[in-house]
Amino acid sequence: MFGLFKSQKSKDIAKKRLQLVLSYERSGLPPSIVDEIRKDLVNVFSKYPYFDAENIEVSLKIKDIDREELWISIPIRD
Repeated sequence: MFGLFKSQKSKDIAKKRLQLVLSYERSGLPPSIVDEIRKDLVNVFSKYPYFDAENIEVSLKIKDIDREELWISIPIRD
C-alpha cells in the first residue's frame, strides 16, 4: 500500500522501457535500438556500485519464426 505513493525511480522507468521494447517485433525496431538500450541501462545501473554496468550485455534473440526477444545480462559485482 505504501508503494503507491512513492515517486518513480530510474529502475522503474527502465523496466517500463524494456517491457515496451519486448512487446514489439524486431522488424518494427530501428537497427540501433540495442545500442541505445545498452547506453540507457549503463547510465541507470552505473549509479549503483553493486552492478557491473560496463559489462552489461544486450541482444535480440530468436523467440519463434517471426519474433525475437530482448535479452539483457546485468552482472552483479562480488
